[in-house]
Amino acid sequence: MRKQRPVLWRLVKVSAAVLAAGLVVTGCSPVKMGAAAITGSERITIATLDTQVTNLSEASKHIPASFQLSAAQQTQQTLTWLVRFQINDELARQAGITVSTAQAQAALNQIYASAKSAAEAQGLTNVTLNFILAANGIAPDLAPELGRYEAINEQFIRQANGGTLPNTTAEQSATSAKLQHAQCVAAKNLDIRINPQFGRMDYIQYQVVSAPSAVTRSAGPAPTASPSGLTPAC
Repeated sequence: MRKQRPVLWRLVKVSAAVLAAGLVVTGCSPVKMGAAAITGSERITIATLDTQVTNLSEASKHIPASFQLSAAQQTQQTLTWLVRFQINDELARQAGITVSTAQAQAALNQIYASAKSAAEAQGLTNVTLNFILAANGIAPDLAPELGRYEAINEQFIRQANGGTLPNTTAEQSATSAKLQHAQCVAAKNLDIRINPQFGRMDYIQYQVVSAPSAVTRSAGPAPTASPSGLTPAC
């Protein structure tokens, strides 16, 4: 049984609640000036984010309008993937995983083949790799990083399953749970900080989402519980 790939073929719009919230700029932040996010000792600079959002925006012009993301979505999705790549790099370091260029390319090819097949089953034609990437908020020049991301996932799952990919539903569930835990530990170790100009990190899906505005919060006592997904649950 081939493991499911949770990475691509989203082609689903972000929830109305997230879109309505928009991007929130706050006055005080632990993130250093010029950084869109900090992951461990690494900075994802605003310049890097801007470049990749521009690349994504250009690629999106060549896909159907119904699959295009808004400007806010493009920014948050791009930053999301840049952070996810860092998390999996940390996972690889902790698990002793190395990925060759050939392995990353093979993983990317598998992602594309699976996503293309799913798209064509829904009646879409001319489904290029750039189409799949842009619809999922990934700039085309980040394709090698996506391949590396998936190759790390696959190698970890092989390790967790005794050297082979899962062949049963039980094995798939067990290895997926181990992968999710390892990603959580990696994310926690990186102490990820998102510039509030771009939102906050949701650790349920490892997604950059809009932060609630303190200015527009309704009157009354502050909630006693932290918002779901605010910190790694591991």
